[in-house]
Amino acid sequence: MKLQGVIAPVISTFEAGTENIDIASFIGNLNAHMQAGLHGVVVCGSTGEAALLTEDERRLLCEAARGVVPRSKVLLMGAGAESTRLTIRRCVEAKAAGADGALVVAPHYYSNAMNLEALRVHYRAVADESPLPVVLYNIPKYMHFALPAELVAELAKHTNVIGIKDSSGDINMLKGFLAAQSDSFTVLTGNGGTFVPALEAGARGGILAVSLFAPALSLQMYDAFRSGDLATASEAQATMKPLAVTIVAELGVAGVKTACDVVGLRGGPVRRPLVDLDEAAEQRVRELLAGVVVAA
Repeated sequence: MKLQGVIAPVISTFEAGTENIDIASFIGNLNAHMQAGLHGVVVCGSTGEAALLTEDERRLLCEAARGVVPRSKVLLMGAGAESTRLTIRRCVEAKAAGADGALVVAPHYYSNAMNLEALRVHYRAVADESPLPVVLYNIPKYMHFALPAELVAELAKHTNVIGIKDSSGDINMLKGFLAAQSDSFTVLTGNGGTFVPALEAGARGGILAVSLFAPALSLQMYDAFRSGDLATASEAQATMKPLAVTIVAELGVAGVKTACDVVGLRGGPVRRPLVDLDEAAEQRVRELLAGVVVAA
């Protein structure tokens, strides 16, 4: 499995009113993502409202994704939980559901207790017992702390830890993780607003929510950078940045789902306690996408 390119952290689609999983729409979106040329997907991640899903729903979504995503592309499943025990169980279930790897966010409810030693013990146990390769997940926005670079460097030497997704948007933090990058450990960014700077710093790709509704633009950044066309990559990044800053970072999952609706995919409602966008926010999304809908 190669962690590289543009990987989409897919949304979980729900029926209006019941909030039940809309599996037909989920599969339809996945088919579109594959046809767009994206290099893989993450199911049950932050953009997929993982914290609001049951264990059965997580398994259902991963199995459905495996039916669409070819083995030549990456399928990661979010497996992070508040206990080490549940995290390991989710890794086992992700394997059974067909995932290629487990994306593991740190426990963060007891954030004050998540010191270096606690995180070390947790991640080592997960890496030791997971039947899938583990990808670390650094997202300070939700964790309320960041994974220490020294811990990432240590875990990068574990034979079952193959990479990290850094969604901090902080290039200096990313560079700290990049010090541990090797043939067996890959650093990916999770921030579409700084995708090209991350690639310039050495990241091998990104798990980007913006790629869900602007795949062509996301791939243009990656392909242009890889071919040495920095001018085109930078131009695409300038177009992408307001989409990432406003739709993804500011408006969150509801913004991403609205953007998916705008470009012809099935976004649909968020699950409570999240709230759908109001009319004014929806209009902001439409205006931002007006110039890139064709590219998407």
